[in-house]
Amino acid sequence: MKTLTVLALVCAVTALTGAAPDVNLVKRWTRGCSWGWSRSNDRCFLYVARPMTWAKAEKNCQYLGGNLASVRSLDEYHKIQIMILTGRHGYKVTWIGGSDAHEEKHWFWSDGTPFRYTNWCRGQPDNSWGRQHCLQMNYGAQKCWDDNNCSARRPSVCSKKA
Repeated sequence: MKTLTVLALVCAVTALTGAAPDVNLVKRWTRGCSWGWSRSNDRCFLYVARPMTWAKAEKNCQYLGGNLASVRSLDEYHKIQIMILTGRHGYKVTWIGGSDAHEEKHWFWSDGTPFRYTNWCRGQPDNSWGRQHCLQMNYGAQKCWDDNNCSARRPSVCSKKA
């Protein structure tokens, strides 16, 4: 029912404005992702621009039906970067779902998937001052991963199954 309502709304706006329909928008909706989410393989991703702590960002993603994003490959990392770049016009330092808060140097994804792919910046993770347990992406000139204090406020990327 929701899908039909949104598609009807898109068609109505298109008819009223005389604009060409946004085929990519309709395709994105019909491929299994909710409005505003972008699909990659079997998952949907959403960039959340509002800065939050890592824990609040995770809770927000759970409210939206997912978790902070896990990253499974370099290709997927680049797709997430492109989503952030096109949505915010820059490579913003952003929370994703990695953490070693439960046990130092034992990183896990908040969605429970195995932590196999990494893209750490040189010398990272370093747990500076013993307080860095949450994973941020797009860090530094190389736009790689860094561990940071979980209470820092960052935008975030959520993911959920398509």
